[in-house]
Amino acid sequence: MGRSNELRQLETALANSQQAARAVIHGLGGTGKSTLAARFAELHEDRFDLVWWVSADSEAALTTGLADLAVSLEPAAASAPLEQRVDMALRWLATHPSWLLVLDNLTAPSDADVVLSRVRTGTVVITSRRGTGWEGIPAIPINMLKPDEARQLLAWTVNADWPDADLDGAAQLCEELGWLPLAIHQAGAYIAQTRITPTAYLTLLTHYPARMFTATGESGDAQRTMARIWHVTLDKLADTPRAEELLRRLAWCAPTSIPRNLLTAATSADDHLDLIHATGRLAAYSMITLDPDTISVHRLVQAVTRTPDPADQHRQPDNIAQARDTTAAALVAPLIDTDPHMPASWSTFRLVLPHARALLGYAFSGLDTVSVCELASRIGSYQLDQGDTTTAVAYHTRAAQGFYRLLGADHPNTLNSRSNLASAYQDNGDLARAIPLFEAALADAERVFGPDAQETLDFLHNLAGAYRTDGDLDRAIPLFETVLTSREQVLGKSHPATFVCRSNLAAASEASGDLSRAISLNESLVADRTQTLGPHHPHTLISRNNLAGSYQAAGDLEHAIPLLQSVLADLEHVLGVDHPTTMTTRHNLAEVYHRSGNPDPAIPLLESTVAGYERALGADHPKSLACRLCLAAACRDAGDLDRAISLYEAALLSCEDALGSSDLQTLTCRNELATTYHINGQLNQAIPLREAVLANGERIFGENTQTMVFRNNLAAAYQAAGKNEQSIPLFESALTGFERILGSQHQTTELIRSNLKAARENVDRA
Repeated sequence: MGRSNELRQLETALANSQQAARAVIHGLGGTGKSTLAARFAELHEDRFDLVWWVSADSEAALTTGLADLAVSLEPAAASAPLEQRVDMALRWLATHPSWLLVLDNLTAPSDADVVLSRVRTGTVVITSRRGTGWEGIPAIPINMLKPDEARQLLAWTVNADWPDADLDGAAQLCEELGWLPLAIHQAGAYIAQTRITPTAYLTLLTHYPARMFTATGESGDAQRTMARIWHVTLDKLADTPRAEELLRRLAWCAPTSIPRNLLTAATSADDHLDLIHATGRLAAYSMITLDPDTISVHRLVQAVTRTPDPADQHRQPDNIAQARDTTAAALVAPLIDTDPHMPASWSTFRLVLPHARALLGYAFSGLDTVSVCELASRIGSYQLDQGDTTTAVAYHTRAAQGFYRLLGADHPNTLNSRSNLASAYQDNGDLARAIPLFEAALADAERVFGPDAQETLDFLHNLAGAYRTDGDLDRAIPLFETVLTSREQVLGKSHPATFVCRSNLAAASEASGDLSRAISLNESLVADRTQTLGPHHPHTLISRNNLAGSYQAAGDLEHAIPLLQSVLADLEHVLGVDHPTTMTTRHNLAEVYHRSGNPDPAIPLLESTVAGYERALGADHPKSLACRLCLAAACRDAGDLDRAISLYEAALLSCEDALGSSDLQTLTCRNELATTYHINGQLNQAIPLREAVLANGERIFGENTQTMVFRNNLAAAYQAAGKNEQSIPLFESALTGFERILGSQHQTTELIRSNLKAARENVDRA
């Protein structure tokens, strides 16, 4: 009602369906921005192959909406982690033109970057309270309704449920409500439900002074009006005490798809009935929307409900804080007996995840309670298993700091949370932070539990794992041996903790070059885990993968390749194609193929792994970049030099942007690209790269074997380009270095000596 002019502006802004079209509808909350966007979508439905609506008032809501789009497009994606589903949706949008995407209730222009920075097609309509900062995007302002339009909206809303209603006082009520569409619509629904007149509704409003809703940082009649309506509605529900409590709890969840069973779990029969009754009353007054299994709450209602106001009996700070803690405890409850590493638990974590992320986003970390810290810790462990190490670090940091403040440094929760944080740092590649944390946690555990307690040995085992990852095997192996001996004696040889220690000791032994011990440990572990857990248990599959790795390290490809093939098939079935463990195994199999001189079957495996890493971690993550380099190398060795060069060039740009021009992986990429240029006869491109590689190599490595290789490579490029005089001093330096390191009779030394001789002869002939 009353939006014909704004609708024309929107249609004009989005008229060109052949190119990317963008528009933003902005105004105060409740003015009808979403209604206008929905009306446009309805009128122009035939223009679009797909229309998708995303609630975008928080990062959690936006990512959930995009993830749901991926599932709608491809139902099989439902089992993928949230971040992967978001990436799938964005990639689909970027490669299809005829669609409409509504980003509803966006908080700030920058929040749209997750879509607009990657998608250059389709039609995007943004609704937002923000009226500035939309450079380059047509903006349509939405203001209040005109008085006659407001009265029409009130009458339409009331008469839908109460055709013969007395609308005495409608004009005065609309004026008091500031002609705000949302407030008028809610008032009309309340009037129809309670069978009172607009004058009676206005009388109720006069008993409750309007208050500024300060949580959003906005001001004006819109916020005061919404607060009044919310207040009046709850007063009407005073005969249902649980309704107000329930609304406060819902306010801490994500706005949509709140599982109803999370609210009724572990309640008595009477409580369960009270909650059902309260839910029905809230729905009757349009405070929530009910589905058979889920609840949705308008995000404005949530925001007001979460905002303390000591002068408002419905928004007392203590009650709001208690609701936060009760909700956190309800979200934690289904996770207590679940293992984030086990696929059987993932559906539970995914059910809880959007609401946990919302609560942790809404709650101020400095006021976290034990329940909130437990929620952060458990969600952090799940995110770590799914490969989202950055989020895991953030949540485990929050849990560790909260437990320390609440329970003290020596409480088991505090010690465990510090160890979890160290593990997150380790998986994120930050050993400089991980190892000191592990060491400090171990020292405290020895003091609190005693040096021989199993709790202490857990910390010792974690520290050994960090040492192994850091390559400090002289310290890692004795620690693993100590823990293993104790666990076998106290827990038994078939205890899960014992199995884990045996696995890590095998990995450390392999890294140290003791391949016979590694193979023996892994073979026995595969047998024991198969017998105890079954052949397709994730831990058994990991042990089989590790055994294949030991075979590979020992050069036993006849055993390694079929074992990896079998393990990969099982992992894809049990964990999914994009689980970090599956991707690691796929990468390992590709590497075995490649190193055995058979790059052709490696290429599709690496392509799949690159795609998986980029979905899970992003295109610029070190793992994604490393896998892209392996793919380029496999293409080169398979004879596809054009594709290899293209891959290396793109990877080099990504490495330089993400890691810097001096990073070791950037140096490796630059060197491999130079080699490929050289092989392809593109010496003008190869030589400048060879020169840069040598300069960086000398700075990073000094005078070691790698530097000699770089020097010899540049000399060979000069020689191939006919620059023999420039190649001679480089060949001479490389020859001296390799004679010192490898001896004068080594084949590498002899090859360099032969190339040097040829260069000198070419100079003499010239």
